[in-house]
Amino acid sequence: MTTSPDHVGSGEDLAAFVRSLYRSHAEGGSSWENADLPSFLEALAAWIDDADGWYGNTGRELPPGGDWAFFARALQAATVYE
Repeated sequence: MTTSPDHVGSGEDLAAFVRSLYRSHAEGGSSWENADLPSFLEALAAWIDDADGWYGNTGRELPPGGDWAFFARALQAATVYE
């Protein structure tokens, strides 16, 4: 089971969350709507484009000044990090 992103409050929590997603995919990724990397990354980009809409629809505010560059660096680093 994937931990809720609402419980991510640190880099350590984020790493644990990503690992839980990995386990979820390894155990039943075929049930994911976006189970392969290309569709997952496309869905990720689409969600980021519409994040303000998601936050609004769920009665939340998009966090101001989020560290988008950190997330971008983490994604890029994962293409070469061992």
